[in-house]
Amino acid sequence: MELSFDTIMSRTHLESYLRYHRLRSGLSQRDLAEIVGFIANHQVSRHEHSAAIPSLLAALSYRAVFCIPIEDLFPGVAGTIQVNVEDRLARMESNLQTSSAKGHRGTMVARKLEWLSERRNHTQVKSPQ
Repeated sequence: MELSFDTIMSRTHLESYLRYHRLRSGLSQRDLAEIVGFIANHQVSRHEHSAAIPSLLAALSYRAVFCIPIEDLFPGVAGTIQVNVEDRLARMESNLQTSSAKGHRGTMVARKLEWLSERRNHTQVKSPQ
């Protein structure tokens, strides 16, 4: 099932461990906002409660502050994105496998299929399922 950005945002079960790490460190939302430098404390609250997905800059800043990978700070969003990307890649591969392209287009199809195969093999080696 593919989820849109709006659907991701409407899900209340998306986990965020930002609040846990902030409280564990003794920082207030205001402290964290000041350390990050370009967000307000109300944005920290929205990120903690999964009411908003942090921007890439904010997520990387949180990672730098707590030395925790982004996908561990926001596992609900990371997991949802992973599932959606894998689904779209599987559909792309299926479409490419049925392609009858020739010439340059055929070469591009073959290149994409090779990349998808290498990616799948690399992913399986990294995290066996």
